[in-house]
Formats: sequence, structure tokens, C-alpha cells
Amino acid sequence: MTTFKTHSAGYLANHMARLFAKALADAIRPLGLAPAQFMVLLELWREDGVTQKHLVERLDVEQATMASTLARMERDGLIERRPDAVDARARIIHLTARARELEEAAIAEARQVNRRALAGFPEDEAERLLAGMRRIISSLSGEPAQPDLPVRPNLMD
Repeated sequence: MTTFKTHSAGYLANHMARLFAKALADAIRPLGLAPAQFMVLLELWREDGVTQKHLVERLDVEQATMASTLARMERDGLIERRPDAVDARARIIHLTARARELEEAAIAEARQVNRRALAGFPEDEAERLLAGMRRIISSLSGEPAQPDLPVRPNLMD
């Protein structure tokens, strides 16, 4: 079993994802955020005023998961849902002033988690690791691979 735990890409990726999620949760908890909320905020900081369907597609999560995350975010004063001027059935999700104020601090905390995770890697090795991760995601999702991008430790993109 130890061999599987140390040589299975799936096991290692899952373990790494749980460690990243815990580190991120610990880092942004003082800001009043949870990792799922942070992922939604990243999308809204990039493009405010989108539908729930748009967020579901961009973040590749289930509709029910997104609905409960957005309900918590609305309760916590991070988002507002407003009627869509074109489709009366749809609601458009907008950031609140509070959410905008959290952007710099939340991204700084996430960057620090990424820096900590990659601290033992020379830049070229970190670039290869990230490129490999993008290829695996492409293989499993059926989506085209993102181009190999240089590591930019000071950016989230």
C-alpha cells in the first residue's frame, strides 16, 4: 500500500489538494473567508456581474454546491444578487464593497500559500511541475491544455 501512496498520481494529487485546501483555509479564515468562497471571489474580481450558471461553468462545480456557496456569501455580505435586465428569471451576482475590500489581502494570503508550497523548487522545476499539472488536468477534463506559462510567484494567474 505504501507504494501506491507514494507512486499514484491520483493519490498524491488528492493528498496535495487537501493540504492546499487546509493551508488556504487557515490563511484566509482570519478574513472571514472559506476556500469555496475565495474561488468564487477570484472569478468575480476578474469579472463582476455574472450569472450563477457562468460561475458553475467557470469553476466546474455542481449547481447545488454553487447555490449553497452563494447563499453563504450573500448572508456574509460578500455578494448581492440582482435581477437580470434581460432575463427576469436570472439573477446577476455582484460583489459588495466588503468583498472588494478583501481582494488584496485574500490574494496576498493565497500567494503566500503558493510560495510556501513551491519554496523548495528552483524556478525551472516549478515551471515543469505546473506545466505537468496543466497537462494532467487537460487529459482528465478533455479540455485543451493551457500553454506552458512561466512561474510568476507574485501573481495568481
